[in-house]
Amino acid sequence: MRLVQIAQHADDLARAAAFYEDLLGAPPRATYDPPGLVFFDLDGVRLMLEGNAPPATIYLAVDDIDATLTRLRERGAPVEGEPHVIFGHEDDTLGPAGTDEWQAFVRDPEGNLVGLVEQRPRA
Repeated sequence: MRLVQIAQHADDLARAAAFYEDLLGAPPRATYDPPGLVFFDLDGVRLMLEGNAPPATIYLAVDDIDATLTRLRERGAPVEGEPHVIFGHEDDTLGPAGTDEWQAFVRDPEGNLVGLVEQRPRA
């Protein structure tokens, strides 16, 4: 079994699509309006923005959590949590062994919480 799609609430599709295009660094794969759906590709998993979807918290891997958070902050995204170590990976159970998992949180323009995750080698 594999994850196929995540639905994320969006009252304003254009505003939400612009945020995710900036965050993901890629335009939507498809837009269907009506009925009001925007799809992004997350490495083979669809992110669907839709007005009737419930809010969800999604966690996205980023290469540089500090640079990503700075960029989003400059564009007005509300920061809900600064970068911090959430977990140290002693083995490969939930991430690469010998790394620390850093997380930060922002709100998208629709009020959904977005977690940013970076796996950093321990210093």
